[in-house]
Amino acid sequence: MIKIENHKVTGWDAAIRGMRNPMNSWDKSDSDWGCSLGFCRHCWVTQCSESFSDDYRIGENDKKLMMRLAKAGAEHAKYRRMIAVYVDITAPLYWWKEFDTYKVGTVANSCSTMHKITAKEFCREDFSYEHMIGATLEVFDVTIDMLNELRNCYTKWQKTGAMPDDLGDDVKGELADKKDVWWQIIQLLPSSYNQRRTTMLNYEVLANIYRQRKDHKLDEWREFCKWIESLPYSEIITLKEDTQ
Repeated sequence: MIKIENHKVTGWDAAIRGMRNPMNSWDKSDSDWGCSLGFCRHCWVTQCSESFSDDYRIGENDKKLMMRLAKAGAEHAKYRRMIAVYVDITAPLYWWKEFDTYKVGTVANSCSTMHKITAKEFCREDFSYEHMIGATLEVFDVTIDMLNELRNCYTKWQKTGAMPDDLGDDVKGELADKKDVWWQIIQLLPSSYNQRRTTMLNYEVLANIYRQRKDHKLDEWREFCKWIESLPYSEIITLKEDTQ
């Protein structure tokens, strides 16, 4: 399971200015911020009453150059590094483990497994389990039940400052303090646990991800690459013509 929300793409104007710096070809640029009738610099001249839009419209001249540089390789398409993408992603830990191999050009703030893992009871919906079958689900539910027992123990211990009275004698002899209970939760937690992160990437990172992961066996990667295809002017990432 992967959920992708609240994405925003920025940096178009700076990226295009920088792209044209090597040949001093700024006068050939034909991109601008748009409104429903066209490019807003023209609307401002005529005092157009149409509402302003935050859509950046890439002109034909700029698009041809962007595609030519993208096809020439990453060392030529440096402008893609300046197009930033902000997005909220909820995905299982096993997917994040692979995502974290992309270190350059990414920043993320995640919901804390360390600090907030006991904030609520565990349920199936906290995990990615869509491919599990009957026998596997039974074991999975047992694991969730155990996690909730440990959570209840931890929260009681945290509230009272003492070991809960309803713990079994066999358990009492092995748990020295509430942090021992916390360790049981952290190390028992399945890698299918879903974590939410607010992430910053750029079009160059997404180009690497798309090339390497679009045919990956994990559903999450294939869905992520479909999301990449939906981004504005994704053809400069995917190198597929006429995707807009």
